[in-house]
Parts: sequence; C-alpha cells; structure tokens
Amino acid sequence: MFISTRGNSKAVHASEAIMRGMVPEGGLYLPEQFPTIALADFESHLDDSYQDLAKWILGLLLDDFTEEEVAACVEAAYNEENFEHPSVTPLVKLTEGSYILELWHGPTAAFKDLALQIMPHLLVTSLRKNNCQKNVVILVATSGDTGKAALEGFKNVPGTQVVVFYPDQGVSPMQELQMTTTDGNNTHVVAVKGNFDDCQTAVKDLFVDQDMIQRLDQAGYQFSSANSINWGRLSPQVVYYVAAYLNLVRREQIQLGDSVDFSVPTGNFGNILAAYVAKEMGLPIGRLICASNENNVLTDFFNTGTYNANRPFYRTISPSMDILISSNLERYLYLKTGGDGEQISQWMQDLKASGTFTIPQALQEAMAEDILAADADAETAKEVIARVFEDSRYLLDPHTAVAVSAAAQADHLVVVDATANPFKFVQAVSEALAPDKDVSEANVLDLMKELSEVTNTPVHRALAKLSQSGERPHPVIEIAEIRDTLMDLLPKA
Repeated sequence: MFISTRGNSKAVHASEAIMRGMVPEGGLYLPEQFPTIALADFESHLDDSYQDLAKWILGLLLDDFTEEEVAACVEAAYNEENFEHPSVTPLVKLTEGSYILELWHGPTAAFKDLALQIMPHLLVTSLRKNNCQKNVVILVATSGDTGKAALEGFKNVPGTQVVVFYPDQGVSPMQELQMTTTDGNNTHVVAVKGNFDDCQTAVKDLFVDQDMIQRLDQAGYQFSSANSINWGRLSPQVVYYVAAYLNLVRREQIQLGDSVDFSVPTGNFGNILAAYVAKEMGLPIGRLICASNENNVLTDFFNTGTYNANRPFYRTISPSMDILISSNLERYLYLKTGGDGEQISQWMQDLKASGTFTIPQALQEAMAEDILAADADAETAKEVIARVFEDSRYLLDPHTAVAVSAAAQADHLVVVDATANPFKFVQAVSEALAPDKDVSEANVLDLMKELSEVTNTPVHRALAKLSQSGERPHPVIEIAEIRDTLMDLLPKA
C-alpha cells in the first residue's frame, strides 16, 4: 500500500497512486515499506536483460499490478523502436574507477525516457484497474527534458491530454525545438513568463485546487502528473541503478556485495531518490553524490541543514538543474525521519510560506551517511567537457559534466549518470570545445552537424530528425493565466 508523506490521506494501491499522481490533500505517495532484495536474489538475476530486470523490480514496487500487466507495460516501452541501444542503458568506462551510465538512448535523448516511455502504459493500466471513466489531463512542468519525454510518451494515447508548461527562455534552444515540433492529437505546449520553480509551484497548486478539480470534473476530466512526483514516473528509474550495478559485476569490475557510488546531476531530486530507493531495497550503494549547478540550494542544504530557496535564480547551461524547489526531497526526508508526516507537513508549509526550513543536526548527520553534495558552475562544467574529450574522446553534456566534477568526492568505484545526449546542448558543448568561437547566434541544427564532424561523434537519431519547419505555434502566458489557459486548451470530453 502507498501512503502520503504528510500523513494526511488514506493508504491506496500503486495503481491509484499512479492515477492520481499526487496526494489530493497535498503530499507525495510512497510505499509503506520497500521490498528487500538479498544478494542471492541479485545474483540470480545477474544475466537478465534490461527488460527482465524491469519486470522483476517493477513487480516488487507496484503492489496491485499482476505479473502479466507489468510484463505488457515493460515490453511496450523497452524495445528497439524506442531505444537505439540493445542494453537500453549502456555503461561506458571513462577512467580507472569511473564509469558513465548512458541514460539517453531513448526517443528524446534524455534520461526521462526511461520512465516516460513506460509510464503511459502504467497509467492506462491503472485507469482500467480503478474503473476510471474520465479522460485524464497529464499536467507537466518542465525545466527542459521532462516536457519532450512526456509529450513523446503520451502523444495519441487514448483518453489522455498532455499539457506541458515550460519557462520562456529558460530551456535550451534544442529542448524548445523538440517540444514545439511534437505532433499528436492530444499534445499542448505552453511557455510561461517566469522560471521553472514558478511553473512547478503553479502546477502543483492546481492538483490541490478544489475549484479547479471541480471544473475539470464537470468537463469530464481528472488530473494526473508525468513529473517525478508521480510514483509511476519514479519507480521505473530504480531499474537502471540495478542494471548498472549488475553490469559491473558481469564485467568483473566489482564483486557482488561491493559498494558502488553514484554521482547524479540533480534538480528535482527524483533521479537521485530512485537510487536511494534501490539502496533501501538492498542494492550495495555506498554513497550518492548530489551534483548541482549554480542553483546550489541542495548543496547548501546537505552541508548546513537549512533549506533556503531565498536566493538568486540563475539560468545556466544545464537548465534541467535550474531548480530551487526540489519536490522529491520531501520523500527522502519522510524516509529519513522514520515516516514523521506531521514534521514533513510543517517543513513543507514553512518552505511555501517563507522559502526556508531547518532540520535537526542529528538528521543532517544521518543524511550525510547516504549523500554527499557538491556543485560546479558553468565554467567548471565547460572545462570538464573539454578535458574529458581531450583525454578520452568522449563527449559530455553540461549536466553530466557537473556530475563528473562532483564524482571526485567518491569513496568507491563511481558511476556517473549521463542524463542527456551532448547534442541536446550543442551550444554549450561547442563553446566548451572552442571557447574563442561565438556560437550564440548559430542555428542549432547547423551547429549540431558541425559538432558531429569535428568530434567524430554521431548525432542521436531523434535529434537528427529535427527540423524547424515543423514547429507548431504555442502560447506564451503569464503565471496567473495558467488556469484559464489550461481549460481553453482542453477539448470537450
């Protein structure tokens, strides 16, 4: 069963948690307890394909899904049509003691595909299991990658409408082009004047806005989410941590039971939380390295015990990390406080009211056993991109470069999450390799071709298909207009 991080709602099964997306009273769903996996069980799955690992892990994490339902969802998501690499998430050796986990081989060239290719199938199954007769509005706030991945995953899925809000001028040109060229009869893209936190806060408020919920109900709709606040989005991400670890064992880089560290580019805290869930289930993870850019609210939180979002917001070359309110931190705090929903509720109220809260020193010390935190600014990320390419002829995107920088803190063999293909951020990568060249006005598609030729690196197949001629018009609105814009976009159910 799944419970609220704020202790304010009845327990539900996985399918209802996925269908709702967020606890109606506020809060996020979590399993009452995680299943535990013994080393012998990991050993028995050592030679599994990614698909078989997904069936196993998701079968443990989705309490009311049948084995057949999980298998159908997995097979519909992780196939050759959607993922260009046969192992889905290949592991590439960078140096002695460090590996890159490539999470960008899906249809939108970002790690979000690992969850958002399967999530529509999990949601449709959940709707059927709960006899839901309404159409579902998939509401998404994106800092860049989630938007395209959600649009691609949910486009033309019967009974759904997917609406993506992104910060105007707050994503990379390539990310914006990906979103605005998405086809589908149920996809909607809206630029919002503000930053990602503005978008995310407005969207989360809609989920608990009773007037809005009633308006949707009268129109024949109900909300769900494709952000990592939805358990159906977060749980599939646990799989690739298990896959990476077992890959290292198969390659005899570690023995089963050895600890491995993971360095994770972090914004909304969902990706690193999935790693923590894997650790809670028994995967031998040493420590997780929470890597941030100039928006280093998480670095300061883990190092001081005070979460303070009252700080300048920076638009950076790693926009998917340009976040000051990290939603999934709430789940982690709930787990580390032993399920103190009342305390979590108070901290979240303080955060909303004043932009800050402080945890006890004992809790901060307990968190330090799991997580190290570090940050790197744009110049450091560019230096890492240039150095790694010079040393290894391997091309990093800016988010992954931040995590490579932070990985220096690792105590064990370290795996770095490569969360995006470098061509998604072609301007920043080009500037890193040729700092004296001005690419600010360059066409991103021309720049992509040039970078590929210069580095002898193939362009991701999804990005190679992009054309600016296919852009669809989309509104640019103020934050206050989100409610009315949403209702205007939805066809009559």
